Amino acid sequence: MTTLALERFLPYRFNRLSTALSLRFRAVYGTHHDLTVPEWRVLATIGQFGAMTAKAIGAHSAMHKTKVSRAVRALEERRWLTRRENEADRREESLTLTAAGSRAYGEIVPRALAFEAEILTALGPDAALLLQGLDRLEARLSPPEEARQNRGARFWKKA
Repeated sequence: MTTLALERFLPYRFNRLSTALSLRFRAVYGTHHDLTVPEWRVLATIGQFGAMTAKAIGAHSAMHKTKVSRAVRALEERRWLTRRENEADRREESLTLTAAGSRAYGEIVPRALAFEAEILTALGPDAALLLQGLDRLEARLSPPEEARQNRGARFWKKA
C-alpha cells in the first residue's frame, strides 16, 4: 500500500502555511484593533472596493456567509460600517465603511503592507516566482462563477 507523507503533501502544506500566516498577521491588526480574522477580511474587502454586498464579500474573501454575517454585525456594532438597503431588491444591502472604519482600515494597511514586505524579503529573489505560481494556481483552481463575482482582484485573472 502506498503511504502519504502528510507533512510533504502540498495541499496540507498550503493549509498549514495559511493558518500560520493568518495567526502571525492577526498580531498586526488584532493587538491594535481587536479584530477577528473574518472581521479583518470584511473590513479589508470593503476598504479595497468600497460599497459591497455581504454576498460579494463572501465570494471575494472565500468566507462562508455565516462568518461574513457575524463579522458584518460585529463591525456594525463598533460603528465601523453601515448598511444601506437596495431599493430594487430589499433582501440585499450595500455595506460601506464609516469614518471610524475607514480610519481603522487606514491604520492597518501600512502595517499589512510592511508584514507582506517582510515575508517577500525573507523569500529573496524567489518571491516573484512564488507570486507567479500562486497566480497560476488560483486561476486554475477558481471556479469561473467566483471569478465573475470577484470585482477584478488580481488573483482571479488568468495566468
